[in-house]
Amino acid sequence: MSQGLYLVCYARAGGRDGAARRVSFWAGSQTLADKLIEVRNLYFTRGVRRIFRNLNLTIGRGDITAIMGPSGTGKTTLLQLITRQLVPDRGQIFVEGVDIATLNQKQLYAMRQRFGMLFQQGALLTDMSVFENVAFPLREHTRLSERLIRHVVLTKLHAVGLRGAADMMPSQLSGGMARRVALARAMVMDPDILIYDEPFVGLDPISMGVIVRLVRRMNDTLGISSIIVSHDVKEITEVADCGYLISGGKVAASGAPEVLMKQSSEIVRQFMHGMADGPVAFHYDAPDYEEQLLGREEK
Repeated sequence: MSQGLYLVCYARAGGRDGAARRVSFWAGSQTLADKLIEVRNLYFTRGVRRIFRNLNLTIGRGDITAIMGPSGTGKTTLLQLITRQLVPDRGQIFVEGVDIATLNQKQLYAMRQRFGMLFQQGALLTDMSVFENVAFPLREHTRLSERLIRHVVLTKLHAVGLRGAADMMPSQLSGGMARRVALARAMVMDPDILIYDEPFVGLDPISMGVIVRLVRRMNDTLGISSIIVSHDVKEITEVADCGYLISGGKVAASGAPEVLMKQSSEIVRQFMHGMADGPVAFHYDAPDYEEQLLGREEK
């Protein structure tokens, strides 16, 4: 994203302030109070493949920010870098103004406890009940009494509409129910930041609508910030305040979903409108087709 790119983000009506608001800013001009997470000049390589090259983006406080892009562009990798599960080759990542590369192990663990994570497919522990899945982070990271743990877990399950499923096992849940249990577990530690990694994948339309509503409600009711990694354009358009479209290791476009839908860039139009033809090719790079079929040796 160039420093001169003008961003326009529209917060949805019904947010924490109860009214629609319009925020316009020049990239890099936000105050520290507005910036929750900032990625600066990020480079990252896996093996010989360059995933990011000079990636820059900012996650605003109180917003639902979408990270979008075609498959294989490094969306989940970016989440791992933000939580320092991976270390960038170059560049910096700041959480509330603190460079996470400077944190020692104790500080890093404390920072991670401020994050709640909804993994792809939910990632519930299959040999534990719904109640025990949600209680797991509390048992690992707190010294709460069993009475308090029960109170907190049932409160979180009630928030996602599944208090009545507390004694069920993951194998008894539908896909949508499992995702909601995973959401209850993600917010059981009352995090400041909720991360959703492909939360809409594999859900039927009703379950998807429920998750979209929960994402918005949790963000606004709890006064937190959310990051959604997804390629589901329709759902992102409904729930996100701001979005970043990543392609070729950089930010190809950014702004409110409504703004992204009107971009003239070919790659942005191809992704946002689901076009088969465009800069993102159908075929993965491969040797010459005829030579490979005929078994000719490559020179």
